[in-house]
Amino acid sequence: QVQLVESGGALVQAGGSLRVSCAASGRTFRWYTMAWFRQAPGKEREFVAAISWSGGHNYADSVKGRFTISRDNAKNTVYLQMNSLKPEDTAMYYCAASPRDSIGTTTSDYSSWGQGTQVTVSS
Repeated sequence: QVQLVESGGALVQAGGSLRVSCAASGRTFRWYTMAWFRQAPGKEREFVAAISWSGGHNYADSVKGRFTISRDNAKNTVYLQMNSLKPEDTAMYYCAASPRDSIGTTTSDYSSWGQGTQVTVSS
């Protein structure tokens, strides 16, 4: 398993941009599929985006064209660039890792989780 620590969450205005980061421990980071999930108050945790170790991507329909996931294996870090933010993007954003190359979109597909970073979008 890897240990994950998210950072970069903030309060931003609607239409703005923000990049959140997830730093991972462990020498095998490059072989993990990494994902971002989010959870708003009173709602279930939902898939946002994922990137496999081989470079494949997947995005939730609600963020396609606005969010971009990327990774820097030299820094053991995965990023989520969020543009054109909307109030409905407000949530705690969690980083997750899976040792599989396939990109899962459910929480059960991932075995390691961070503590989350709060993103709040004001209207």
